[in-house]
Amino acid sequence: MRTALCDQLGITHPIVGFTPSEHVAAAISRAGGMGVLGCVRFNDAEELDAALSWMDANTDGKPYGVDIVMPAKVPTEGTATDLGKYIPDEHRRFVDDTLRKLGVPPLPAADDPGAGGVLGWLHSVARTHVEVALQHPIKLIANALGSPPKDVIDQAHEHGVPVAALAGKAKHARSHVGNEVDIVIAQGTEAGGHTGEIATMVLVPEIVDAVGDDATVLAAGGIGSGRQIAAALALGAGGVWMGSYWLTTSEYTLGSGDTMQRALVAAGSDQTVRSRVYSGKPARLLKTRWTEAWAAPDAPEPLPMPLQNILVSEAHQRIAHSDDPQVVAMPVGQIVGRMNAVRPVAELVAELVADFDQTMARLDKLR
Repeated sequence: MRTALCDQLGITHPIVGFTPSEHVAAAISRAGGMGVLGCVRFNDAEELDAALSWMDANTDGKPYGVDIVMPAKVPTEGTATDLGKYIPDEHRRFVDDTLRKLGVPPLPAADDPGAGGVLGWLHSVARTHVEVALQHPIKLIANALGSPPKDVIDQAHEHGVPVAALAGKAKHARSHVGNEVDIVIAQGTEAGGHTGEIATMVLVPEIVDAVGDDATVLAAGGIGSGRQIAAALALGAGGVWMGSYWLTTSEYTLGSGDTMQRALVAAGSDQTVRSRVYSGKPARLLKTRWTEAWAAPDAPEPLPMPLQNILVSEAHQRIAHSDDPQVVAMPVGQIVGRMNAVRPVAELVAELVADFDQTMARLDKLR
């Protein structure tokens, strides 16, 4: 399983794995793919620098990348405390009442609710992510919400680092190419996290045709087997971008306990929902009692980014400590139906490659 993407990024397999965990990202790179560390959770640039330094020492010299979040519509800037004044009391009461109805206990006394939300969506914070990342030997910068600003693209290119951007429509892909993005990630609606409305099977060939030879295309959304990788390549993609699939790996240790992984392992592909309750922008999440509460007729409309995440930040921490899989708040794609056990990254990559080889051998017999 080798494509031009392997030469472009210096990897063995055309598998790019997005994850918020530096341990998972490093394991993906060591296994022959490219691990891409999501930076949005790092409010403090020093924490990101420490995570990337750890990756420098634990990737066996294999290439890795980072993923930043710079929305095309620039969010209101400020600290969590400053921005908190824009959150209506109605929304705060709803969150408190919902947590009480769901039986979610307060945080333990020893636990600090933290800075009051993820601020990585703010351009000012994301720019610090770029500055820190370029001090390390990264081989890719991806932006989760469209093209990064042109000066960020130019800054990456000056360091010899290619830039990737996610697209949910062909017109978005053409815009990315016009901004000199090198890799377009065609992410179908099946994907976890921020995603559009067009399915991967339809979207990938549309974007491949739209960008032609001007950019490499990665397929994303609903990919969790070698068969699906083969399908993506058949549609014209040069590789795949996988995110949800790594959430149930043994290297993933973010959060408190194993509640999230137990919820994902038990879920079927029909147990996700696309909603704005996580960040303020449409994102596919695991369907739980928490998401259902926000879908109720008496629930308020989610707030815009970044206010919604600031609103629910402490709630997410309380849910993580609650040890109740039925209320988990977690972005995940429809591929969750294949994530049926907690397994090491290297084992998953080996299985993807073997399944791809078997698929191609089977298809060869059809000629």
